[in-house]
Amino acid sequence: METATRRAHYQLTFAVLTVGVAAYALLQSLVMPVLPTLESALGTTQANVTWVLTAYLLSASIFTPVMGRLGDMHGKKRVFVIALTALAVGSLLAALATSLPVMIAARVIQGIGGGVLPLAFGIIRDEFPEEKVAGAVGIIAALTAVGAGLGIVLAGPIVTVLSYHWLFWIPLIMVVLAGVAAQILVPESPVRTAGKINWLTALLLSGWLVALLLGVSQAPTRGWGSPIVVGLLAAAAVIVVTWVAAESKSVNPLIDMTMMRIRSVWAANLVALLMGVGMYAAFGFLPQLLQTPTSAGYGFGASVTESGLMLLPLSVGMFLLGLASGRLATRLGSRNLLIAGSIVSAIGYLVVAFLHETEVDIYVATSLVGVGFGLAFSAMSNVVVAAVPAEQTGVASGMNANIRTIGGALGAALMTTVVTAGASSSGVPPESGYTNGFVMLGIAVSLGVVAAMFIPAMKRDKTTRLEESAALRHPELAMVAGGTLVGDESE
Repeated sequence: METATRRAHYQLTFAVLTVGVAAYALLQSLVMPVLPTLESALGTTQANVTWVLTAYLLSASIFTPVMGRLGDMHGKKRVFVIALTALAVGSLLAALATSLPVMIAARVIQGIGGGVLPLAFGIIRDEFPEEKVAGAVGIIAALTAVGAGLGIVLAGPIVTVLSYHWLFWIPLIMVVLAGVAAQILVPESPVRTAGKINWLTALLLSGWLVALLLGVSQAPTRGWGSPIVVGLLAAAAVIVVTWVAAESKSVNPLIDMTMMRIRSVWAANLVALLMGVGMYAAFGFLPQLLQTPTSAGYGFGASVTESGLMLLPLSVGMFLLGLASGRLATRLGSRNLLIAGSIVSAIGYLVVAFLHETEVDIYVATSLVGVGFGLAFSAMSNVVVAAVPAEQTGVASGMNANIRTIGGALGAALMTTVVTAGASSSGVPPESGYTNGFVMLGIAVSLGVVAAMFIPAMKRDKTTRLEESAALRHPELAMVAGGTLVGDESE
């Protein structure tokens, strides 16, 4: 009876999850191409307006694993609705904001909604038929990247036709619809993990994330050797060591260090870091390259809307490959998809670096990057979900998303440093800056191949040919949080 009920409702649950995750993904990137517009509208400076991005990044980095853990403990549907409520409140405040402090406060509140991604993965794991889990996780994972890409495409037309306020009104409508539907239609997950939030380790996690992200975000303007940046990075290093030690000794760890040492988990997290370096930096700097006036000797002089449309193949590629990822994983294996995705996206970056003379070059490059990310993001999420017991799905996938965000912050900072080196007095970077920057991104993403090689090949069911999850191969791990697989099975 329980199985039949789940099968009858899983598609409806999936529709609700996709709307909520899509709204969250849009809010990640809608403001990126229109920062100059916000700078003027909010009456602030170029340096200060970047806090609209930084505040959201910091908040999401802190709350994503915390919300995932709360969902594992108190019910994923309940915390999913709370995360959507935070997104709605933050979006409403941002839509009404007319000053920078109010906008920053709104973005901090929106960051609480970062928990929707790991919570969605957890709900899928708990509620879907086993053979549907890989495909659904793949689509949701791809949707986050697609939403981020579409945000860059849609930002220009929205601001041109309406106003910057609608960058938040539109996601607000989506979030409210998703929240009401989730409360009414999504069943509460039966899988729970015992324990409580260790607020000391949560504080330490917040401390090193804030120090690290502030350090790398300030490095391009202050210099990597400035006392403030060095101090922040040193503080992050000290706090992260303290955090790991505290989590290892905690009876109720926020992030189970034993779980993080599972080979599939740490290898997928390393891939997430490297792919994050590539994706977020590309979203930030490809539009800048395309919008560079042709008088600089390169660039296309594109408008915000035109540059967004030139990036559309990236979003389409991610979405289409996300749709197909479940079947591809069944046939080829998630690890092989990760390897293929890393290689294809690296080739795309090298095309941008050395071939950016015509629009065709850009369309080819963005298509390759989109296909690569579509393969890698979906497979990466499947690896993490399959590697941990069901009651740790939320916190494990939340930390994976968090590490991807950290990679994005590092990539953006490094890309800014490389691209702007030798900029002219007008502030226009030399063409060699973009060439070197995208070569760097290509190398970073290609290193994902090495990281993916450490992921053990998951066994397949002889009848269905589906990859079997760690929790199903080791049912006893459902009772032992973060149990390790090392030594009890051939890898």
